[in-house]
Amino acid sequence: MPDAYVRIPEEAKDRLAAIAAAEGLSLRAYLARLAETMLTPQERAERAETARAALKEWTGYAPSAAEEQALDSELDRRLAEVKCR
Repeated sequence: MPDAYVRIPEEAKDRLAAIAAAEGLSLRAYLARLAETMLTPQERAERAETARAALKEWTGYAPSAAEEQALDSELDRRLAEVKCR
């Protein structure tokens, strides 16, 4: 597989290299593993749709977009509250 070159700030490269080394990996191997484990926006949307369908099938609950937004906002508020403690 041919290599690709990505320009990033030196500080970011050093931080990623330190994380990789702590896990016993080269920076190249760490970034390859990271790329394999991260989801693209399309993959996240597909998983969310699958989860919504499973929720509706299992419970009959199908929140509207507005309800989802309100629940997300409430979760964000609670997480911010805990983070401030």
